[in-house]
Amino acid sequence: METRSMATLLRVAAAWLLMACASVHAQDWPNKPLRILVGSSPGGGTDAVARAVADKLGPALKTSVIVENRPGASNTLAADAAAKSADGHTMVMGVSTAHAIAPHLLRLGYDNDRDLVPVAFVGAVPNVLVVNNGLGVQTVAALVELAKKQPGRLNYASSGAGSTQHIAAELFKDATGTFITHIPYRGSGPALIDLMGGQVQLSFDTLASVAPHIKSGKVRALAVTSARRSPQLAQVPSLAEAGVKGVEMSAWYGLYMPAATPKAVQQRVHDEVAKLVELPDTRARLEAIGAELTPMTQAQFAAFHAAENKRYADIVKKRGIKLD
Repeated sequence: METRSMATLLRVAAAWLLMACASVHAQDWPNKPLRILVGSSPGGGTDAVARAVADKLGPALKTSVIVENRPGASNTLAADAAAKSADGHTMVMGVSTAHAIAPHLLRLGYDNDRDLVPVAFVGAVPNVLVVNNGLGVQTVAALVELAKKQPGRLNYASSGAGSTQHIAAELFKDATGTFITHIPYRGSGPALIDLMGGQVQLSFDTLASVAPHIKSGKVRALAVTSARRSPQLAQVPSLAEAGVKGVEMSAWYGLYMPAATPKAVQQRVHDEVAKLVELPDTRARLEAIGAELTPMTQAQFAAFHAAENKRYADIVKKRGIKLD
């Protein structure tokens, strides 16, 4: 009995010591610059959201926050690096591509649900069907007609296989009975360069990436893939309005940290991000790229993460989507 009681006391003491250490660690944190890893190239939607957050998060935490781009593998290279980091100061700007779609298409070097934890949700940005100006189409119906006349001759760009752009385009092809060739890129930046240059004819990129090029007239927006019109593109119909139903797609963004991160540190990051996205200048900056800002507790973000994983697993299975 005495031995059993002593073992119990030791376990309690060990648990108390771990909590105390975590508390001290949280109080001392951060003690060096933070890194927000981004799984796409500079100029893309994930990059834009990460920089909007980093610019305010640094001053709030009294340190510098460095945004580091690690494009490739459907945004999962950055997630992989964050999952395996042990410096206590690295996080990743998660996006639905990496955290809800890729796990059902790729063999990852980390466990998406075990090694990373959702910490702070930022918002969601709808995808937009955009075409090269030289294509000569101004409506979704005209694009579908052209694609049916020229099966396989039109190309669509994406920021990578398994991205929301890829999934949206494949859903569009199924819904319209068209054959359009997929050309994956390493991020939205290079994909948009080729779209504007005419090397590819269309894309379902995020509003965050294409908004400046739509406003400048370098590409033409035909429809948004959200359930309703975006306030940023009030003149552009939803795909459902344009006659193509069942293709709803948005890219969502949120900070993930390694699962070993002390809970108090996670909570601190969550609280600071929740405050900074409500700042008028940050809110305006995010809304300007089409972000719909949805406040979530960390528990709500975790539940959302789980639900999105299931939704995309069902889509990938039902549509038979595979990497090219």
